[in-house]
Amino acid sequence: MKPAQDGWQPSCSIRMLRTRAAMLREIREFFCQRGYLEVETPCLSRDIVLDTGLEPFGLEVRGERWFLQTSPEAHMKRLLAAGAGSIFQISHVFRQHERGHRHNSEFTMIEWYGAGTSWLEQLEITETLVRTAAAAAALVTGCNIAEQWSPAEFQRTTYAEAFRRVFRIDVFDCTGNKLIQAAEEFGIALPHALDENCIDDILNVMLALAIEPQLGGPAAGAKVHPEFIHDYPPSQAALAVIADNFPHKVARRFELYVQGLELCNGYQELADVDELQSRDILQNQRRAQDQSPQLPGAPRMMAAMRSGLPACSGVALGFDRLVMLATGCNDIREVMPFPEERA
Repeated sequence: MKPAQDGWQPSCSIRMLRTRAAMLREIREFFCQRGYLEVETPCLSRDIVLDTGLEPFGLEVRGERWFLQTSPEAHMKRLLAAGAGSIFQISHVFRQHERGHRHNSEFTMIEWYGAGTSWLEQLEITETLVRTAAAAAALVTGCNIAEQWSPAEFQRTTYAEAFRRVFRIDVFDCTGNKLIQAAEEFGIALPHALDENCIDDILNVMLALAIEPQLGGPAAGAKVHPEFIHDYPPSQAALAVIADNFPHKVARRFELYVQGLELCNGYQELADVDELQSRDILQNQRRAQDQSPQLPGAPRMMAAMRSGLPACSGVALGFDRLVMLATGCNDIREVMPFPEERA
């Protein structure tokens, strides 16, 4: 799609806008029925949550460096610490280097935090929300994509099981060299910059190229089986807690895939500020190695956590991808009115 001065029309249809609106109405009702409070937080802030692989847009505001938010997480956790209880938000978020038929640098995120809930409870809420949103879309489109899904609960697969299924290795007991060998045997060409010390980067490439395309696809009987991946390596915890899961420690984190499309990221939320500070230091060290600018983190969120963040679990779900799924579209530009090329 080429940019042009006369390209004023939206890239999606008006019917698609009606579908989005119907889904958003149902999603708001879904959370309200469960006692979640809808909130709004800034898209622009001095603070930014550090997360591997997410690069924010920075800009100067009155001589200071501010950031368009990659997620509303920092401000939502400040509200949790202030006593807001379970909350949800539908907001625009911004991420650099996200281009392609499934990516747009600006997109709509649904993010929610259940006070006093576990990651397993949020996994179940996520499944119900996705089915509910698909049904709402069907009222407009006349086609219920969820009828192609297995009526059984979404499949649950550990990160280790996913790697064992494809590569026949125990990912938690593999050295970097063993991972490189497994990738090469599978025919995956790793970037030349990756060596045996870049274990997480190697895992991410293996996951993206060999495992993700198979996740949540058709199984026996030709029904689609949406699939949760959970219990990630501790080095990929981000802001999730790390727990003992004999014989290994794991990050209490999950992602949902449907026919190879990643929809969400969920955590049992970390409440240990000292641990978060240690992770932020490590993130900035990695950024320095990649010659990327240092990021300030979210000191106001940390202050809120020190005051007392309630035990909670949270989920961030890409709404535009959910619309793609519910309408059978293969390109994100088909489900949003003004993607980058027309913004």
